Amino acid sequence: MRRLLASLLLCATPSWAEQPVLRFAIAESWSMPLIRIEQGQPVEGILYDLMQAAAREAGVRPEYHVLARLRMQQAMEDGSIDVRCNVATNWLIERPGEYIWSVPLMEQRDLLVSRAGVLDPVDASRLPAQAIGTVLGYSYPTLQPLFSRGQLRREDSRSQQLALQKLEAGRYQYAVSNELSLQWFNRQLPAEAQLQSRALLEEQNLGCMVRSAPSRPTQALLRALVRIKQSGEVERIVQHYAPASPAPMVIGSHP
Repeated sequence: MRRLLASLLLCATPSWAEQPVLRFAIAESWSMPLIRIEQGQPVEGILYDLMQAAAREAGVRPEYHVLARLRMQQAMEDGSIDVRCNVATNWLIERPGEYIWSVPLMEQRDLLVSRAGVLDPVDASRLPAQAIGTVLGYSYPTLQPLFSRGQLRREDSRSQQLALQKLEAGRYQYAVSNELSLQWFNRQLPAEAQLQSRALLEEQNLGCMVRSAPSRPTQALLRALVRIKQSGEVERIVQHYAPASPAPMVIGSHP
């Protein structure tokens, strides 16, 4: 009887190969706890688990395309990807009309970070001319006016982790990091050497953009994202990689 029930279940359930495919964009600049890439494919991390959960809920097969951050916009415009996640509305220079925004899924806090031992309050708008650690292709709306007039200079790294490593090594005095990446990076350091947040620069909601095309299960994925958000699954995924802990020190105010 058990074998018969199993056979009937297999017949009633579409095989993995028969499920529609959705192409998810992965930025090669992402690092843990957002994602870890091995041999050109993501294997773990908050965004990987979120995409896997959304694909299961929607009944689609995810296909991951690892791209340089600066190629994301072009990939959206030429339709070579179907889903782009971890994006805020004000990050896009142009918004392709055939993509639909999901519900907000996560909140990102961008921080101005220094090495341990820097005790003075920081107002980014009053910093003397210097280089600031940044990530190639990332947008920093609060700091952009300072970059534009030459008060501050971007020193881009390929990933958030590399930007923090350079800060730790003394390549520059300050870097910008999202809070989750800062917490993850500090796990490897003794308490007295951990990097410190000196000011909150940005707080913004992040979601996904899903390509709207007759051949794509767009609405199925959008509904799936609503369900995993409402069920608390997104928060559980984040807590798995970033357990609740005291927030890093934030001195000063929004510039």
